Amino acid sequence: MLIQFFTALREAQLPVSLREYLTLCEALRADLAEKSVEEFYFLSRACLVKDERNLDKFDRVFGEVFKGLESGADLAQNASIPDDWLKKLAEKFLTEEEKKDIEALGWEKLMETLKKRLEEQKGRHQGGNKWIGTAGTSPFGAYGYHPEGIRIGQDGNRNFRAVKVWDKREFKDLASDEELGPRNMKLALRRLRKLARTGAAEELDLEGTIGATARQGFLDLRLRPERRNAVKVLLLFDIGGSMDWHVQQVEHLFAAARTEFKHMEHFYFHNCLYEGVWKNNARRHSERLATWDLLHTYPHDYKLIFVGDASMSPYEIMMENGSVEHNNAEAGKVWLERALQCWPRAVWLNPLPEAHWPYTQSVGMIQRLMEERMFPLTLQGIEGAMKELTR
Repeated sequence: MLIQFFTALREAQLPVSLREYLTLCEALRADLAEKSVEEFYFLSRACLVKDERNLDKFDRVFGEVFKGLESGADLAQNASIPDDWLKKLAEKFLTEEEKKDIEALGWEKLMETLKKRLEEQKGRHQGGNKWIGTAGTSPFGAYGYHPEGIRIGQDGNRNFRAVKVWDKREFKDLASDEELGPRNMKLALRRLRKLARTGAAEELDLEGTIGATARQGFLDLRLRPERRNAVKVLLLFDIGGSMDWHVQQVEHLFAAARTEFKHMEHFYFHNCLYEGVWKNNARRHSERLATWDLLHTYPHDYKLIFVGDASMSPYEIMMENGSVEHNNAEAGKVWLERALQCWPRAVWLNPLPEAHWPYTQSVGMIQRLMEERMFPLTLQGIEGAMKELTR
């Protein structure tokens, strides 16, 4: 399996040498990984990856080669849910009539009921419609059916209806070296251009050189700064959850923007903007930038571009503690309005097909907050967004 891992890394164009592979083998003989998949991941990454830009590629190959191996790490942070509760049971199929009989509890009642269930429940449970367990119709647990509830111990989305996720989830950074899809995406971004000669004088000024040489009577080379796009862009990417379906499309945009804009900064958020953003998804729980600091770091002349499908529970936008992952002191709507006040030139690019927008309530809410400055992540949509930012 180690040889398969090594060849897979080479096929993914990671610069891994035979010497580094042998170093990993020596470390394994010394039992430095302590027979833990998680420890082996960090050990192999330390031995085989020399440039942090290759971390994302390494993670992809590692996930493909060692798919199915368990690390034994808790799926929920600081939670005491038994492991056997988290095993996926056979799905319980309901008739349409049974599904219609299940009603959403509402936010306050949902949180109050969860607290009471945790206090009352003494053992494991599966099926049923009340306790926290698996494959039932209770609003709390995993792999069951309920139109609105709290997801606990489930390895992914099914119905996209949870208002809270009680598990620690890991997201991945967007790859900046992703090969561009349609070249027109890059050309569309060029509508947002303001060329200026800034920086060191490194480009040959041919006309200046000819004039100076004619005047001096000898060769007099003249240099000038290179013309660059002086527009400043702040990109905020929604990451994880339903955005996993749009990763490749967003990576194309990210790669094009990195090429086109000299002055560009990017950060990640999940679903809606709250009190913190981050640069590195692997350390998003420990290395965050307060949104207040973000608002006071980048001047008002930056162009703000949100990229996300705006598909979430309306609670996340309108309510305190409405975030699907944490208890937020202020609603997402408040932070969005502050960002728009700080950077008046702002747009939202949505990878969800525009024809689907009317069917998701939260998309309409974000659209109104953005004052209708939401555009589809298509060639025409990008051109429209760039035109809006240049007004």
